[in-house]
Amino acid sequence: MDEPEIMPEEDKISDDEFWKQKISKHWKAFTIFIIACIVAVASAIWVLFWYIENTSVGAMGMATVGEWTIAGIWEFFIFLMIWEVLIVGIPAAIAAGIGWYLWWKKGLSDEEKAEFKGRWRGKGTAEGGGFSFFMFIAYSIYLYINGELFTPLGDHPYSFWVYSWFYTLGWLLVIVGIPAAIILAIVYLTVWRKKEETSL
Repeated sequence: MDEPEIMPEEDKISDDEFWKQKISKHWKAFTIFIIACIVAVASAIWVLFWYIENTSVGAMGMATVGEWTIAGIWEFFIFLMIWEVLIVGIPAAIAAGIGWYLWWKKGLSDEEKAEFKGRWRGKGTAEGGGFSFFMFIAYSIYLYINGELFTPLGDHPYSFWVYSWFYTLGWLLVIVGIPAAIILAIVYLTVWRKKEETSL
């Protein structure tokens, strides 16, 4: 008779308890990490304010909401992301990489490394929705096709922009939904239904 498998000690505790133990033991490293995160967030906010006051997009912070266009919003966020990556993202990534390497090599014992690897093994990464961003891209394409991408928002009543969003959603359902329904029907008839008939 096989002996019951003994679970490693680190697998018997919950993730919350595991991290509480590690934070308590390596409080200096985690304190440095928290301070670094605060500095990175503060730097990102500073870059945002600096960009608002120095970019011609949005008239250096003086443009009204009605003067903005969808194209202007795209331009604003694209260049903002570039500046954020150059000023904050790249230095933060380099510092995080160096800090993690030093902590992993010198701050953790071989036993703790094995514990971390055991916790990470088999755990997938979280998936972001991304639907809002996808919708904004589709919305921009719809406005471009209709010649409204560069139109100031104040030139139309707000209902125009709301209705345009729903028109975009409707076209997406037609363009994506109909092919998806056809594909699902084909898969059902050629694969799933045959499996059901075979299992009977």
